[in-house]
Amino acid sequence: MSEDWARPVVHFEIEARDPDVLVPFYEAMFHWSVGEGFIRPFAAGLGGPEPGPAGHFRQSDHGGVTLYVQVADLTASLELAASLGGTVTMQPFDIPGGPTLAGIKDPEGNQVTLVQQ
Repeated sequence: MSEDWARPVVHFEIEARDPDVLVPFYEAMFHWSVGEGFIRPFAAGLGGPEPGPAGHFRQSDHGGVTLYVQVADLTASLELAASLGGTVTMQPFDIPGGPTLAGIKDPEGNQVTLVQQ
């Protein structure tokens, strides 16, 4: 592998005003098996990169999708996003027992969460 490479999407989130309406759509459309609870997880699909990105649903006051993209260096990635016209929305923070995350919006305002590799 070269010193650097294209960064993979490692997780995504689909926000829904009413998950009870949206979840059945995705289950039927894509054959996802979605769990119950406040965060409604679903496993990675078959045929994608192993082990593949997984995701979850959570209730929100708006709809949308958030990509979680793995990066080598959060600080450098935040600086790069800003230099390309993006906005830093969340400084790096640690998830207890999990990865370090940070948030950006692209120049059109789409949310992307960066995941420290």
